Amino acid sequence: MIERMRRRGELVMLLLAGAVVAGAYVVATLGRTASVPADIGPFLVLVLVLFAGAHIAIRKLAPGADGTLLPLAVLLNGVGYVFIARLREDLAAKQAGWIFLGLVAFVVTLAVVRRPRDLERYRYIALFVGVGLVMVPLVPVLGQTINGARIWIRLGPAQFQPGEFAKLFLALFFAAYLVEKRELLALASWPRRRPILPDPKHLGPVLVAWGIAVVVITAERDLGTALLFFALFIVLLWVATGRAGYLLVGAGSFALAAFASWTLFSHVQDRVTNWINPWADPLGGGYQIIQGWYALADGGVAGQGLGLGLSGAPPGCDPAQGACDGRLPEAQNDFIFAVIGEELGLIGSAAVIAAFVLLVGTGLRIAASQEGAFEKLLATGLTTLLGVQTLIILGGVTRLLPLTGVALPFVSYGGTSVVANYVLLALLVRLSDDAHQRRQRKARRVGALAGAG
Repeated sequence: MIERMRRRGELVMLLLAGAVVAGAYVVATLGRTASVPADIGPFLVLVLVLFAGAHIAIRKLAPGADGTLLPLAVLLNGVGYVFIARLREDLAAKQAGWIFLGLVAFVVTLAVVRRPRDLERYRYIALFVGVGLVMVPLVPVLGQTINGARIWIRLGPAQFQPGEFAKLFLALFFAAYLVEKRELLALASWPRRRPILPDPKHLGPVLVAWGIAVVVITAERDLGTALLFFALFIVLLWVATGRAGYLLVGAGSFALAAFASWTLFSHVQDRVTNWINPWADPLGGGYQIIQGWYALADGGVAGQGLGLGLSGAPPGCDPAQGACDGRLPEAQNDFIFAVIGEELGLIGSAAVIAAFVLLVGTGLRIAASQEGAFEKLLATGLTTLLGVQTLIILGGVTRLLPLTGVALPFVSYGGTSVVANYVLLALLVRLSDDAHQRRQRKARRVGALAGAG
């Protein structure tokens, strides 16, 4: 009964999300060409087929899962696609292809991972794969430097960002390892005379994994992912041991690492300088931040209207003939939220943030519903990745944090990010269904015992 209600609710929310996305697509096109797009029919069919396939997969493979995860992701992904198509028409087909691959990865993950607890056995494989993926961009020939960051690899005509998948493997390793050592890590046994910390040998593998990842990522100039891994490590350590002191130690370690990075690396100094005072170089390092502010300010409360902002390509601009950037270069990546604020205003921006808050809240609710320690930590880690990555990029756009160049999950342009986030979503769906099935089995056993008594 509960399963049918959840799936019906999910279907209704998916239809509403599809209607919102299709309506936004039409309005955005009207803003550019003042005519209804001729491809609206095929576009609607494509949207419905893709997301209906994911819904059917959940009905078959995880019928007891939470019913809000997929609709929220679909809404964010659909809104992101509309803005990417509005900003760069030449990238719309590529993004549609990546969304298709993401949904395929979503279904495959649900089909392959039938018991989340089984993943715990592969913790060291996850460690080696995760660290390996982080290091791949440093390999000559394979690694590609784009916009100053060496975080891409090229295989034939395709480019990938392996760090997006590395975060999933490292979250799995941290969760599995901390479950095994959490009691030892909760005890202060070092130094012997006045113990204040756990024995370093128990914390060593996690510190080594995190340290390698952060050092390599710093060498690749990917500060956003380094910050993301740091937050993942500290949050899981805190949840596993229940010791709030780890948060204080983590904050202090982060402050020291940030100061050391600022001292040693010129690109970190540039990021911090542009963050503190972007007006010092308004046509250089501070240009994107300043234009992002103008975009958000121009949006006001209700926005300029879809397709009517100044951040995207001018109407009729052909990317094949040259650059088609508006006043906000590369807006489809780091600064897509600024364009949303410009064209949908405070109301639209708040709606997008509310969708992320609901998504993260659902992930934390799934974590709280888990009975097993590994499942609880894994759900917490996956949700932390989603929430902290969103906070980092929104903080960069609004100048709450230095700009670090990570993608806004499900919204920004980027194939690897879309596929990795759909795998993350599938794992949360599986964890949610697993907790539901456990509760159902427990209720049946209690009912059987009561009947026998």
